[in-house]
Amino acid sequence: MYRVNNLLQTSYCVRSTFASCKRLLSSKANDKKQDKKYQVRKINKLLVANRGEIAIRVFRACTENNIRTVAIYSAEDEGQLHRIKADESFKIGKGLAPIAAYLNIPEIIKVAVKNDVDAIHPGYGFLSENGDFAKACVEAGISFVGPTHDVIYRMGDKLNARQAAIDAKVPVIPGTTEAVANLDGVREFVKEHGYPIMLKAARGGGGRGMRVARSESELEEAFQRASSEALAAVGDGRLFVERLVSQARHIEVQIIGDHFGQVVHLFERDCSVQRRHQKVIEVAPATNLDPVIRDRMTADAVRIAKYVGYQNAGTVEFLLDNQGRHYFIEVNCRLQVEHTCSEEITGIDIVQSQIKIAEGKPLADLGLEQDKIKLMGAAVQCRMTTEDPANNFTPDVGRIDVFRSAEGFGIRIDSASAYTDAVISPFYDSLLVKVIAHSRNHQEACAKMVRALKEFRIRGVKTNIPFLLNVLQHEQFLQGSLTTSFIDENPNLFKFLPTQNRAQKLLNYISEVLVNGPLTPLGTDVKPMKIKPELPHVKKKEIPNGWRQVLLQAGPTGFAKAVRKHPQALIMDTTMRDAHQSLLATRVRTRDLKKSAPFVAKNFSKFFSVENWGGATFDVALRFLHECPWDRLSELRELMPNIPFQMLLRGANAVGYSNYPDNVIDSFCQMAVNHGMDIFRVFDSLNYLPNMKVGIEAVGKANGVISAAVCYTGDVADTSRTKYNLDYYMKYVDELVKMGTHILSVKDMAGLLKPRATTMLIDAIRQKYPDLPIHLHTHDTAGTGIANYIAALEAGVDVVDVTVDSLSGMTSQPTMGGLVAALQNTKYDTGINLERVNEYSAFWEQTRLLYAPFECTTTMKSGNADVYKNEIPGGQYTNLQFQAFSLGLGSQFENVKQSYIEANQLLGDIIKVTPSSKVVGDLAQFMVQNNLTAKDVRERGDELSFPSSVVEFMQGQLGQPHGGFPEPLRTQILKGKKKIDGRPGADSKPLDFDKIEQELRKKFGDDIIRKCDVMSYVMFPKVLEEYIDFKQQYGPVDLYPTRIFFVGPELNEMIDIEIEHGKVLHIVVLAISELMVATGEREVFFQVNGQLRSMKVKDKAAIKDQKFHPKVDKSKANQIGAPMPGQVLDVKIKEGDSIKKGDTVVVLSAMKMETVVKSAVEGKVKKIHVRVGQQIQGDDLVVELE
Repeated sequence: MYRVNNLLQTSYCVRSTFASCKRLLSSKANDKKQDKKYQVRKINKLLVANRGEIAIRVFRACTENNIRTVAIYSAEDEGQLHRIKADESFKIGKGLAPIAAYLNIPEIIKVAVKNDVDAIHPGYGFLSENGDFAKACVEAGISFVGPTHDVIYRMGDKLNARQAAIDAKVPVIPGTTEAVANLDGVREFVKEHGYPIMLKAARGGGGRGMRVARSESELEEAFQRASSEALAAVGDGRLFVERLVSQARHIEVQIIGDHFGQVVHLFERDCSVQRRHQKVIEVAPATNLDPVIRDRMTADAVRIAKYVGYQNAGTVEFLLDNQGRHYFIEVNCRLQVEHTCSEEITGIDIVQSQIKIAEGKPLADLGLEQDKIKLMGAAVQCRMTTEDPANNFTPDVGRIDVFRSAEGFGIRIDSASAYTDAVISPFYDSLLVKVIAHSRNHQEACAKMVRALKEFRIRGVKTNIPFLLNVLQHEQFLQGSLTTSFIDENPNLFKFLPTQNRAQKLLNYISEVLVNGPLTPLGTDVKPMKIKPELPHVKKKEIPNGWRQVLLQAGPTGFAKAVRKHPQALIMDTTMRDAHQSLLATRVRTRDLKKSAPFVAKNFSKFFSVENWGGATFDVALRFLHECPWDRLSELRELMPNIPFQMLLRGANAVGYSNYPDNVIDSFCQMAVNHGMDIFRVFDSLNYLPNMKVGIEAVGKANGVISAAVCYTGDVADTSRTKYNLDYYMKYVDELVKMGTHILSVKDMAGLLKPRATTMLIDAIRQKYPDLPIHLHTHDTAGTGIANYIAALEAGVDVVDVTVDSLSGMTSQPTMGGLVAALQNTKYDTGINLERVNEYSAFWEQTRLLYAPFECTTTMKSGNADVYKNEIPGGQYTNLQFQAFSLGLGSQFENVKQSYIEANQLLGDIIKVTPSSKVVGDLAQFMVQNNLTAKDVRERGDELSFPSSVVEFMQGQLGQPHGGFPEPLRTQILKGKKKIDGRPGADSKPLDFDKIEQELRKKFGDDIIRKCDVMSYVMFPKVLEEYIDFKQQYGPVDLYPTRIFFVGPELNEMIDIEIEHGKVLHIVVLAISELMVATGEREVFFQVNGQLRSMKVKDKAAIKDQKFHPKVDKSKANQIGAPMPGQVLDVKIKEGDSIKKGDTVVVLSAMKMETVVKSAVEGKVKKIHVRVGQQIQGDDLVVELE
């Protein structure tokens, strides 16, 4: 009787290895015949000494034969299905590492004996090829479902298996005859055979414990990793060396032997598609295999099996070179992962056959006679793993949030951990699902497999499905022309179509909003109204031609002439840009703009243009609305093909706030035109002509309509104000005309024009330039907008800016309906239907309620004529007032306005429009916050630390103001900083767009970065990166209705999200859990298309005081992060060490695979953030260099 209590619960399998090898080496080959008759024994209860998918596979075979099943499981596997699938299950490995629990022979035997187990099936991996385990079973009176321990001792050791092959006259690859103890032994072999070589675990390891060394420089690292992996996988770190045979096929023959000396084969499998020497896809039978070669290989497999007295199932593996020569590699004395392929093509249940052979049945009784075993079609098996193929197949761990399996004719699924809520741990193999396709031939089997893989929906962990699909659809694979170099020779296999994962990302967004609050900061506590504004549906064929058709036919010059000849008043609608910028903090989303676009196109084809892009809308779309402004432009153009689009271009700054090289402005304007832009209102915040010239020329090159703007300030009707008088403006207009403007725009950004001044200015321009179209823009802050427009029309203006009634007035533009009505039955009649204007206004009146958190009327109740005094631009007036109230300084807003006046005078009375208006505003707030008067600023200029915008203005970063900079204040503020006396950016070198694009593609992926993203990055680098990160995490949030986007849904509220045409997600939030204190998470439960889903989200308020391992900042080259989750096996450096690029700093282990983390740069180690044995997550900071 096997005495369990005498065995120490340590690494018995390791301690006994050397003794067993010694016994083996003293035996002779001809002693392998069975001297004793095998004892027939019925198996009533069977224990599987394994876990996961293979355990369940064996349980099913047992159940079909009325055999009770017993599972064992480690502490880490308490939630695994194999424990539940068995009739009985027992926890093992207390105090042991996760893998060691399944290697603990004494405890496994003890469980089996205690629970009257008749037989043990080892599965694959772990103890499946351990002779000591097989012997321990027999000595305990338990049948071992597999070969005898003597055979395992011999064939499970690769060195002895090689010798057996040689003795059996089966060809082998040149290699060492004994295990090598150290590198010296390897180098002796290399002296004779040279590089490249293959280092292999002497006791096998399922692809682990194998490394290729192609040169001396790779040898030491390869040896250490192979030995360490082998030790972890099978408890034996010994290695042997073989010459590497390249351009070979890996073909294995499935064999089954009984206890009466009979052996048959179940044909072969091609396992050439390998990654890290581990099989990924297996094919049976091998494609394009010469029948003569097949016969030779299967005969050799049966020969060696008979020679060693092999019993039960096993696999004989060969390499087949390109000359048709096959070489013996090894015998796997166990069931293989890919046994399923052989089952499919022969109809034989290999596991049931194993059990019956263990009971003593001869092959003949099982119908397993060679002439009766026939090929039936073709099979393909894919090993679906939780690995990221886009990141060097690094293992991924975590919770499966969604699992939807494939099924259907010809598809078999073998799995264990594949279900929603399953937790993938880093302790075991990364295999998630085995998918087997069977059909009449290889190509049909591949087609079924592709279909099946596309049916899977797995969320929460990454899988290798994209890689599998690339392989299965590769012509070389379909033709069956494979070698073990297939993956290495086809780098295009690693070019993946991005998985959209839209539903899961969208749920993640809602969960985050519901648990942690809005991800777009709200301006007030007022919530969006629960309302769904609608307009009548418009068919594309109902949209008439408009002014854009004139532009496309006549070009910019002809378009300008047509505008000038038009007898009635023309209007531009600012609803889609300046209106909501002034009243709703620029927060209106593309979704709502698109809702009104077809209605506008159908009913307002007489609009001169629609202003819908540029200015602050560009960066706000990216920064706060998480939308691409370029997509907004092209999508609106698709919906409004008949009305010209107009944008605001900040001269030499495009839509940014910095100085750019001239080629940036050129490229920006061309890209805008390509996306649908027509008219560019070009302005400079200081009316600085050199900056204007850059923008004007860029628009001209792009064949856009140039609408050069005069930024208006002061009062031309007030003769006491001489700086910005009529003469100043006329000279400025003269220069713009010389630069080639098609249309002259007067940009009254603060609404400072009064009817008398309007008449003087417009009339002067019209008298001098009778053929030049004039376009007037103003804000209605003082309430005089309509009066000014009527005066302008009478003086000769052609186009005026208005907005829909429900977004008009105050700091926005004058009312569209008011102007249309005022001009009815006059020579300026716009011809626009007032009823349609009212309908349009009703839509925006409702839509405005969705933006209540940003509503300017929270603090601003009316316009104010004091704008004529403080000259604050419309949008800035709203923002300053809102900021004052949000800071609890509402009562001090009058002080802010007074300080604005003083700040403007301190700066020299400048033109005020973004970004110069920000300079004045920043200085004004600085003065209020520090209780400074204008006199204080002048007297203490040397000692005050001014806002950066003020310093940059004084440097000349915005250009040169009319009348120059104020001295000595400029010198006091700059404190020795460099002054720019010419055009900022004039000396800038052209930007290399291709280089930037390459860097962005390297960082975010080829499938993410478009040309327009590169331009967005040039304008706002950090904002664009944050936008991409956000989109990758939360998906297309622009699909959400506006209220849901800002504050999330109510519980049990149904949301319909059309993720693409004809594909709708029906989402209901069911509940939010209480805080899970251990993890700091809350779980949000959903119903999505009728199926239950949930998302776990960290409650930031609850975990704010918890400490977490720091994450790597990928933008910093001196930080080295973990490429995957795992355990730290070794730290190769210490603080203070100087390391070179490529040096190994840390060794990680996850899912029994080891990965070295190397430094991408050279430097000195400042701090090591991990320790040996520590469990870390992907992107955790590992090492920090100085």
